[in-house]
Amino acid sequence: MDSKDLDIELKLLLDAIYLKYHYDFRGYAPQSLQRRLLQAAESVGCRTLSQLQDRIIHEPALFPTMLDYLTVQVSEMFRDPSFFRSLRERVVPFLKTYPSLKVWVAGCSTGEEVYSLAILLREEGLLERTLIYATDINPVALQRAEAGVYAVDRVATFTRNHMESGGRGSLSDHYTAAYGNAVFDRSLKKHIVFSDHSLATDSVFAEVQLLSCRNVLIYFDRDLQERAVGLFKESLCRKGFLGLGARESLRFSQHEPAFSVVDREDRIFQKE
Repeated sequence: MDSKDLDIELKLLLDAIYLKYHYDFRGYAPQSLQRRLLQAAESVGCRTLSQLQDRIIHEPALFPTMLDYLTVQVSEMFRDPSFFRSLRERVVPFLKTYPSLKVWVAGCSTGEEVYSLAILLREEGLLERTLIYATDINPVALQRAEAGVYAVDRVATFTRNHMESGGRGSLSDHYTAAYGNAVFDRSLKKHIVFSDHSLATDSVFAEVQLLSCRNVLIYFDRDLQERAVGLFKESLCRKGFLGLGARESLRFSQHEPAFSVVDREDRIFQKE
């Protein structure tokens, strides 16, 4: 198919999704979206994005499946261990000065990052005074995150990452293994609020001391990146901390002057 025709089909499909389901993917990086939606179309027997658009409009039951293609669900516990080690060494000492803490994990996917932060905060003696907001636009991913159940064959990687991040004690202190799964403790979950939230359309809902949004901005176009970072700036208290993914940066952002660099390599910033 001609690339211009494909661009038109993609735009019309994203408009249709927004009008029908109120999910706004129009500010997402088009090349990545196009590739994933073509895979989605093939998976349900559609030859073109136009055919997929027709089915999405007339078959609402199909849309949750499409959300799994539209939102990237790739994560692991303590992913990029040096990031979590830097949090322990450079950010936690500041967080310990607050009588209570609020943390926002934006784009939490299936919850691995949320539980990683909860465990880190518990190990540092901070979880009991912390409320963590875990948000995502994919309701199925949020359900998985809230369940806190992961295949036991992933735990070896989680455990290695935890050790490399400077973890205190054993990761197994925080979950129970049963029937081929690792189930994370309810005592972690009681400090976490799971909720749907879109960085494309929703506004700030709380003031937080720490905000983690890692490996999400890379899927946005420049305008949506600016909108998201603006929300982060608005949500963070003065001297609050922002963590981004390894391929993300505030360079060239209009909001860059509002932040100082805490750890350039591990993408940790502090609001001025």
